Parts: sequence; C-alpha cells; structure tokens
Amino acid sequence: MNDTYTPPKVWKWEAQDGGAFTSINRPVAGATHEKVLPVGEHPLQLYSLGTPNGVKVTVMLEELLALGHSGAEYDAWLIKIGDGDQFGSGFVGVNPNSKIPALMDHSTNPPTRVFESGAILMYLAEKFGEFLPTDPSARAECLSWLFWQMGSAPYLGGGFGHFYAYAPTKIQYAIDRFTMEVKRQLDVLDRQLADNRYLCGDDYTIADMAVWPWYGGLVMGWQYDSGEFLDVEIYTNVKRWADETLNREPVRRGRMVNRVRGEPSGQLRERHDAGDFETKTQDKLEAAD
Repeated sequence: MNDTYTPPKVWKWEAQDGGAFTSINRPVAGATHEKVLPVGEHPLQLYSLGTPNGVKVTVMLEELLALGHSGAEYDAWLIKIGDGDQFGSGFVGVNPNSKIPALMDHSTNPPTRVFESGAILMYLAEKFGEFLPTDPSARAECLSWLFWQMGSAPYLGGGFGHFYAYAPTKIQYAIDRFTMEVKRQLDVLDRQLADNRYLCGDDYTIADMAVWPWYGGLVMGWQYDSGEFLDVEIYTNVKRWADETLNREPVRRGRMVNRVRGEPSGQLRERHDAGDFETKTQDKLEAAD
C-alpha cells in the first residue's frame, strides 16, 4: 500500500506477472498455433469450458432439450483455456476474441458462428422460441437483466475474483474497491428478487440462465471461496432464487458439461449424447481405466 507506481508514457508488454493466468495473457489477438476444431454429428457444436460463462449456454441447451427441441442436440467440446486452446486457429475462426463459449450452428447453410455468451443465449432463444418473452415490455425487462449481467460480471470475475483469489499479491485498495461493487450488485439482485420469483417475474428466462452461474454460484459458495468474506448469507432473496434454480434438472445437467473441477461424478468433460450423463462422467471414466 505504501509503494507508488508512475506509469510510463507508453506501456510495453514485458510478460508482467499476472498471477494464475500469466501464461495465457497477452496484449494482442489472433491465433498462436494451427488447430482444427472437431465437429460432431449434431446441429450445434459448442466449444467451451465449465466456467460461469460456459454454464450459461449448456444450461440453455439442456433446458431446450428438456422441452423436446431435438434441434438443440449438441456436441460440447472441451476447450482447455489454461493450455491456450482458445488461441488455436480453428477456435479463433469461431470467436476472434478467443474466449469461451463459442458456438457453430451447422443447421444453417453456411454454418452460423455465434460468440459471447449473451449473444448465444439470445440466438438460441430466438431460434427455438423459448425463454425470451415476446411481449415488448417483458422482452425489454428480460434483455435489461441479461445485459445487466454482461456489464456487471466483469467486476465480479475480472475485478473481485482476480484480486481476491488470483493476483500474485493482495492489494487492499483493489480488493476493497471490487468487494464494494460486488456487494452492491448482490443488493441490486436481492431487491429485485424480493418481489419476483425469477429476475423478470414469474417466468424463468435467459436472464436467469445468465445471472445464476455467476451470482447464484457466489451465494452458494462456489466462487473464489469467498462466501464468508462477502457475507452472502444476508442476501436471502438471492439465495432462495439460487436454490430454486439449482432444483431444475436441466440446470444441474448443464452445470456438469465441460466441467473439470469438483467431484468427478459432477464432471462431464465432453458431452456428445444425452446418455453421456449416465456413462461418461469422470468418476466412471477413471474407474474404467
């Protein structure tokens, strides 16, 4: 806290220590190596990882399948961001921003690429006519909360999560700054959910699918081991909503897909068929070795 830093006139990248993600952070875009993406047999090809942003999309797909939309069948391929898979030429071709999740829809000619989790949720909602209201006022409310998450979560993940859990040194100013903002965001949600079953009222929508993996996970203690620090127990309405959302079977299934952490029985690292949930979770694969 006593050290001072005077920024240079022109910043230069010198592979500065950025904590846990130093090896994959760089100030330029584009591919670092040639790698063709695999393509399975289903219309939708998802390239992702079971982070909160990835979970949004796998939950949506499982919800659509639960409603009987066979066109939502998908292959979910694991992208190991710690290994730099997102900088392969094939992945960059789907998402020039090199972030998961990325989707290719092969039911169109030519295939349609969609990147950024919010855009994928909207694309699927409009494609299948589900989880996005058609009434103009209700639609505006849903999209407002969807984009609230897009604008707010970077303060939670890239701000609070980075400085609280991943930064090589603990900087009180940074932790205090982002903790204050995350708690303000939780209060925003808690007030909204005090009078609404879901974020937009009585109906479950893509707004809930977007917000739940980040903020539901936070109050459930899944994010950054920070529940006690943030005193999440005081956000009783968020906790009620988070628990109710987790009780949905498609949500539990979606959270398993492309997951590489936690209990092996909850990890389905790649998903190519609905039966994979029963036969190819990590505990079963390890037992078979």
